[in-house]
Amino acid sequence: MATLTRNPALLAGLGFAVVVLAMSSFYTVPETKQAVVLRLGKPERIVNEYDPKARLGETGAGLTMKVPFIEDVRFIDKRIMDLDMDAQTVLSTDQLRLVVDAFARFRIVNPQRMVETVGTEQNAADALKRILASKLRNELGKQPFAALLSPERGALMDDIQATVNLQAKQYGAEIVDVRIKRADLPSGPPLEAAYARMASARQQEAATIRAQGNKQAQLVQAEADAQAARIYADSFGKDPEFYAFYRAMQAYRTTFEDGTATVVLGPNNEFLREFEGRRGNR
Repeated sequence: MATLTRNPALLAGLGFAVVVLAMSSFYTVPETKQAVVLRLGKPERIVNEYDPKARLGETGAGLTMKVPFIEDVRFIDKRIMDLDMDAQTVLSTDQLRLVVDAFARFRIVNPQRMVETVGTEQNAADALKRILASKLRNELGKQPFAALLSPERGALMDDIQATVNLQAKQYGAEIVDVRIKRADLPSGPPLEAAYARMASARQQEAATIRAQGNKQAQLVQAEADAQAARIYADSFGKDPEFYAFYRAMQAYRTTFEDGTATVVLGPNNEFLREFEGRRGNR
């Protein structure tokens, strides 16, 4: 002790060594991180490992010790991370080449396996991108273009998520969501051709609707004519003279309908005699 007192430099060096040793022996694990303790480069234990049932404040986060110079600590995020996918070109079953922009979200649930297989979170994300891109091309290529625009594609994305999760486990990851942000035809002739096919399909549909409407109108008109004929027949049976008069009126109405016809009637015309007879009866 006296030697240390007489040698301030040695005392200062000893104090510095103690501080460095203390700093190398303790580390703080944030609530949002999980720590993989490496002993001589190999995973030894996990601190504050992800647990979906753990409540805030009851995890292993906080100040923790390690063996200095022998053990190292690698922090892995516990939170959900985004996986931005590059646009994928997919050929649908109706032979349309589509540009699909998708995204996924994942978290690391087994950090030790992740460190052993790919080393870092970025390497895990890159591996998941390759798996998801391949699965998207395979599964979306089995669907028609219309299916990718309908609400039914949600079930398809759920199936893709379940399949990718089976492979994601080997990297200690879990896919929590897969979605399509956009599915478009590439610009240029393919897009114009698709629009032309859609316009043609709409025109055919409109023509079919008009044809069905005309058919229905003809059926209604035929039914009305048949009903009128039945009424005329009943009238003829009850009053032949009134029926003849009515038919004559119908003939003249048809003749003068356009307003340009001229009819010359003689004094002995049956139509005029019909009026004279009715005036005499009155």
